[in-house]
Amino acid sequence: MKKGIHPDYREIVFWDLATDDKFVTRSCAPTKDTIEFEGKTYPVFKAEVTSQSHPFYTGKNTLLDTAGRVDKFLRKYGKR
Repeated sequence: MKKGIHPDYREIVFWDLATDDKFVTRSCAPTKDTIEFEGKTYPVFKAEVTSQSHPFYTGKNTLLDTAGRVDKFLRKYGKR
């Protein structure tokens, strides 16, 4: 392989901020911070949503307030 043209592929900790779950995997994701995890220091990638917190994977769907949105729309743009 040529030197200097490939991204840095290394072990990294993905940190789900919603559930505070952390797991180690390999990635090329850019990171600035490091974290101590299971006795070693790893670069950390902070994610808002992972499979641990996404409604599709957890089965916990959120109920949207569609009635409130419709009323707000009708008040704003109702019959003129």
